[in-house]
Parts: sequence; structure tokens; C-alpha cells
Amino acid sequence: MAANNTSMTLLLITRSLRLRIQRVLVVFAALMVGAAIVTAMAGVYFDINEKMSHELRNYGANFFVGPEEGKSYLDDDGYKKMMSLAPQGSLVASSPYLYGMAQSDLENVVLMGIDFSQLRKLVPYWQVKGKWIGVSFDERNVMIGSKLAEKLELSVGSTINLIKKNGETRSFTIKGIIESGSNEDNYLILNLPVVQNWLNKESKINYAMFSLANDQGQVSEFQKKVSKVYPALNVRPIRKVSASEGRVLDKIKLLLGVVSLVILILSTLCVNTTLTAMISERRREFALQKSLGASNKAITGQIIIETVLITIVAIIVGLGVGYVLAQILGQTVFNASIDLRLPVFLITPISSIIAAVVAAILPTVRAINVNPAKVLKGE
Repeated sequence: MAANNTSMTLLLITRSLRLRIQRVLVVFAALMVGAAIVTAMAGVYFDINEKMSHELRNYGANFFVGPEEGKSYLDDDGYKKMMSLAPQGSLVASSPYLYGMAQSDLENVVLMGIDFSQLRKLVPYWQVKGKWIGVSFDERNVMIGSKLAEKLELSVGSTINLIKKNGETRSFTIKGIIESGSNEDNYLILNLPVVQNWLNKESKINYAMFSLANDQGQVSEFQKKVSKVYPALNVRPIRKVSASEGRVLDKIKLLLGVVSLVILILSTLCVNTTLTAMISERRREFALQKSLGASNKAITGQIIIETVLITIVAIIVGLGVGYVLAQILGQTVFNASIDLRLPVFLITPISSIIAAVVAAILPTVRAINVNPAKVLKGE
């Protein structure tokens, strides 16, 4: 008997879906679009921290540490200890800086000492003609600001000589000409140990710059730690980068959530309207079933099974379409692919099923409230 009931239910479901294929496709399309948008938005939402942090790193360092008031220098040991205070996994790049004047064979120039191995990560926005210097032990090559290079009529591959007062001379090869849009365009940039030695300021630095990931407030955490250990130092985030990162992330995440919610609501309304129309067309069918002894539970189960079948197919297709949409968003906004993380594969099915069930509530209530006698009489 149970087998016969199951076979009959499956027959009724198959017949209903086949005869009303156009309305079924409308329900499928609404649920699929909702699932696709939720997949794309959720994919970007859960992957955006990494992508946005990487994007904002293009603005350079976001943390500054300078000497205490009245002093001109920090020391290397203090800088190294500060690095160890950075929240685990948050430090992208860092470098000490030291400045001084030197006599070249052409005229006086401003020297800037830096850790070349960190330079490209700290100032990725620099435009470089020639090559970056990427190692901290290169003591023969230098980079030069574009304005200084133009003034001294130097190009990539040229040699510049520095001369001490005692007559000591040292030659350097220009490996890259940088254009930063700021003061660095007027500097001769060398590896830090070379400048420290040349200026007789061993282990001394003017200040240090740090680039930290800030998707979870790591910059504020780092500031508290450094200020606690070195209360007299000038410790501050570079607000234009670090403070904006959290705000931008929050606003974008809120936007993604609102868009997903609106699309789900619209999908639910569309499914509700279509299912209501389908139920209205099947009033005589439900009336006949009830007159033959079908219970409200059986009719409700039939409608739910039909809706769930359509929803499952819509979810599968929506995940695929949503993945493609996520990649388009990723390439357009971040110039990078979006990874669909585990929560996406939970959120999309759950939200789609909830939307389908909510949409089916009113049509189901109407179906079980059908009066067989009135309907079959044609009233």
C-alpha cells in the first residue's frame, strides 16, 4: 500500500512538473539567480579580507616609529625588537631609514639608506626605470630619484662616485631610476649598512616603517604593544592607509550582504507568485485528491517535494553560475581570482531552501484549504 502511495505521489509530481514546464522554469530561474548572486557575494565576502588587504598594501607602509622627542635616532636593536612585537602573520614588510648628505663627484646629494630586500613591498607604487634592487647585501648598486638623475644627467647603468672629506672615494652603479611623486625623487638610495658606514652612524636609524595586514585590527594591536614597550617613542599608524582599510572592508561587506538579501527577497516573491499561480491552476486536481481520501499532509508533502526538487537543481546550477560571477568580480575589482570557501557551500543551499520554503507557505495553505465540494461543482 505504501509503495502504491509513493508511486502515485511520484507520478503526480512528474506530471505536474511536465505539464507546467513554463512556470517551473520561472521558479527555477528565480531560485537559480538568487543562488548565483548569493554564491558570488558570499564568495567575495569571505575572500575579501585577503584580497582587500593585498590591494591596500599597494598604498605602501601603514605604520611609523620615530625617535623620542629631542632625539634624532633609533638603534637597530630596538627596531628588531619591534618587529617581534607585530601580531603573528601580520607583518608584510618593514625597513629602517637613515638619511644624510654626501659629496658626489658632481655635487652634494641626499643619501637614503633602506633595506633593499623590503623596498618593493613597502613602496609598490613606485615607478622604476631599470630594475629594483632586491637583496640587503648589495653594496655596489644604487637606485636614484628621477629628479636627481635628471639634474645630474645620469641614467641606468651610469656610475656615481661618493667622496669623503678625507679623499676616500667609492663608486656605485645606478641600477634603477625611481619616480615616487614625493621627496624620494631627489634622493640617492643605498642599502642601509652602506649609508651607516659612510656617515659613521653604525647601528643608527632615523625611523622605521612597517606594512602590516589590518583586516582584523592588527595595526591598532601593534601600536599598543610598541607603545607599551617604548612609551617615549613616536609611534603612530599612517591613517590614510591603516584606518581606511577596516572601514572599506566593513562597507563593502555590508554592501554585499544587502545586495544578497535584496536578491533573495525578490527571488522569494517571484517564486511565491509563480507557485500561487500554479496552485490556482491545480485547484481541481487537489480537490479531486481530497475527495478520494488524500490528507492535507499528503498534499503538503507533494508541493514541498516539487519545490525542493526545483530548488536542488537551481542550487547546483546557481553555484556554478555564482562561481563565474565571483571570478568576474574578482578580476574586475581586485585583478585576482576568488576562492570559494567552505561557508559559501553552506550559505547558498541553506538560504535558497529557506527562500523556497517561505515562498511555498502561502500557496501550500491555499492548496490544503481547497473545498472539494465547491471546486468540483465549479464554484
